[in-house]
Amino acid sequence: MPIIKSAIKKLRADKKRQQVNKAIRSKAINLISIFRKEKKSGGLAAVFSAIDRAAKKRVFHPKKADRLKSRLVKLLGK
Repeated sequence: MPIIKSAIKKLRADKKRQQVNKAIRSKAINLISIFRKEKKSGGLAAVFSAIDRAAKKRVFHPKKADRLKSRLVKLLGK
């Protein structure tokens, strides 16, 4: 456990941020897995939105987001 007051505050903030990031990440990953099973073009916009939101918040690296979107479009084309 941290001893310094600022370290205690940072730990508290990190825990809150971790919960928010986990929610964003799990939403994006769930939408991706649902899209891979159903492969409907209508759901692609929702998946892209979730991926872009995660990349904007730096939950996913921007290049990872691009890679995921590219693979989903490629999957839709098959």
